[in-house]
Amino acid sequence: MTNMELEKLVRPNILALEPYSCARNEFSGVASVWLDANESPFNAPYNRYPDPLQLEVKERLSHLKGVPAESIFLGNGSDECIDLMYRIFCRPGIDNVVAMSPSYGMYEVCASVNDVEYRKVSLNDDFSINFDAMLAAADECTKVMWICSPNNPTGTAASIDDLLDFSKRVNCILVIDEAYIDFSSKGSMLAVLPQMPNVVVMQTLSKAWGSAGVRMGMAFACPAIVSLMNNVKYPYNVNILTQRYALEQLGKSDEIKAHVATLLEQRELLKQQLAALPCVKKIHPTDANFVLVETVDADGIYNYLLDKGVVVRNRNRVEMCLGCLRITVGLPEENLTLINCLKNYGK
Repeated sequence: MTNMELEKLVRPNILALEPYSCARNEFSGVASVWLDANESPFNAPYNRYPDPLQLEVKERLSHLKGVPAESIFLGNGSDECIDLMYRIFCRPGIDNVVAMSPSYGMYEVCASVNDVEYRKVSLNDDFSINFDAMLAAADECTKVMWICSPNNPTGTAASIDDLLDFSKRVNCILVIDEAYIDFSSKGSMLAVLPQMPNVVVMQTLSKAWGSAGVRMGMAFACPAIVSLMNNVKYPYNVNILTQRYALEQLGKSDEIKAHVATLLEQRELLKQQLAALPCVKKIHPTDANFVLVETVDADGIYNYLLDKGVVVRNRNRVEMCLGCLRITVGLPEENLTLINCLKNYGK
């Protein structure tokens, strides 16, 4: 996709936008006296506004992910990245997006907030993506397509070859949400990102990196899309505490890999133990840190577990998930508590 083709997808008011220029954007270099941003001179270093472009964090991510820093956007969680796709590309009341269903709920919530039509395309019976149906649902006003892989709540992941092929067939922005990619055997689309100029790949520190409370989402895309995201975002969207924490956590990649390996072992053990329970009808395949489990009575089991102090996610009212609970893989002792509770269900 050329810059000219990209511009055809962008809202005209965004193309014409004069982005806010904050004090920290206007200076780069070494200084000993800062009198430019109306900050207090007390309580260093928290008295200073953070780097609006988070350059140090992006350099660390660039090394880890093999993606140029200018192709990285950092947001206040992935939800900010999601919302920016609507604000940049979708004209309220005119444009639409296409998404697989069921999938992560914030895609639809953000569509409603931004007054953008949200077109759902059901997954195949095996929870694989119906790519042809997604294409058929699109028209000249489709600006964004959403794919979550591995998907939430199903846990299924598409292959790189299938996603790469699909990216070449769409005439809009294709967002691939890889929040759970560290738990998948399918591999990340970052490896082929240069071949996909219309694609935005999202990842997060919330899952494998164990940092959901910190709120840092990542979007990887061509520099032109990242530039648009930087123009539209709030100036200091990632605070100094989050940036400092992220630098520290990103230096622990070996520790994180060990955590992931433990969770994958626990995932397989949990699946085996769940399969032996009378209240479990089916365990769906998963490439994430959770399992979608079809039960004999999702509402009843959910409420029973709540009474025992065990919280899972009831997906019984989600499309294609009748009778299903979504269970996150926890520590060994947490998983054992769950299993012991379920063994006593109905007794």
